[in-house]
Amino acid sequence: MLKEVCVENFTDIPNVIERGANRIELCDNLAESGTTPSIGVIKQSIRYCQERKIPVMVLIRPRGGNFVYSAIEKEMMFVDIAEAIKAGADGIVIGALTKTGLLDQEFLKEVATQARKAAVECTFHMAFDAIPEIHQEEAITLLEKMGYTRILTHGGPMEQDIFKHISHLQKLLSHSKQITIMPGGGVTRKNLETLKEALSFTEAHGTKLV
Repeated sequence: MLKEVCVENFTDIPNVIERGANRIELCDNLAESGTTPSIGVIKQSIRYCQERKIPVMVLIRPRGGNFVYSAIEKEMMFVDIAEAIKAGADGIVIGALTKTGLLDQEFLKEVATQARKAAVECTFHMAFDAIPEIHQEEAITLLEKMGYTRILTHGGPMEQDIFKHISHLQKLLSHSKQITIMPGGGVTRKNLETLKEALSFTEAHGTKLV
């Protein structure tokens, strides 16, 4: 089981690696569910993790709130992606939707192309849970075709316990073919084993996984 631990600054990284984190999702401002960290934090975190062979995924999100971005915000995100790649990130974590709650396909394809050229991975974050359930299987197929590596999902509203979403998570896992479905949001070291008994997944995400 690969344990991806979400951290919002460098200070936490040595501790979570020592406790068993296999991959780091680096962000800032977890109070807003995460935003893009500073380039200084990115560089230092990647340098430290590379020495220990721990991959680093950098969150690309210019602000809190919804996942519908303006043209200017998208320009900023492309700059941040380029900087994260230049700093040596193993992957980027991103999500973008239309006003109707569907994938912002044009933007996401451009992101995937930029990442593919640099040979880094793309994770679609929990913006996925804001997509109407009726369109989520289609979204999985589209993200697979674009070349995204994984989807981070709680399986439903974040205010509800993840165990309330077991049946829907299983449906998503069954529909995915090439892309990894990674449960997150309320997954901890205390409930991980119980969740594994209910679902067949290979990667988990959380701030308290280790």
